[in-house]
Amino acid sequence: MKNNKIKFRFFTIPQWRQEEQFLRREHNNGWKFTQLNALICYHFEKCEPEDVVYQLDYNPDGRTHKAEYVQIFRDCGWEYLQDYAGYSYFRKPAFKMDGNEEIFSDNSSKLDFMRRVFKGRILPLISIFLCIIIPQMLFQLHLKNIYGRIFAGIFAGLGVLYLILFLQFTIQFLKYRKTQK
Repeated sequence: MKNNKIKFRFFTIPQWRQEEQFLRREHNNGWKFTQLNALICYHFEKCEPEDVVYQLDYNPDGRTHKAEYVQIFRDCGWEYLQDYAGYSYFRKPAFKMDGNEEIFSDNSSKLDFMRRVFKGRILPLISIFLCIIIPQMLFQLHLKNIYGRIFAGIFAGLGVLYLILFLQFTIQFLKYRKTQK
């Protein structure tokens, strides 16, 4: 019987909650998350099925004081797993949690998380969108050949994907901000 498995999954920036739920479901089914690699392959190893909560934090500044950063979570009972693309992965058995416990203690810390993600991940994407995708799409549209039209279509498709990503993130951010008030 196989003791390891790999699953390919892609989650967009605003889908960290879905990623946490995916990891929790896998653990409930007897597959403990061990690592995520650059090819977006989730590695799991066989384990006893257990309800384990997975949480992600986005804190690229935590790398400068990694030991202290991880120790804060350990002191609260969270197991540090790894860092990937600025996100830190943690888990904790559900039976060790107090109610609806999260690594974010309140709505303001959730908003801080969202702001860190916005500054670290969304702002660079907006820059790429404004400085590369839109100018290239417009440039390709002015070419009078089929290749220009094809590339304009590709850049337009990328533009639509970017807009969907921005809208998802903005909606989530506004929901958290609304609960703050």
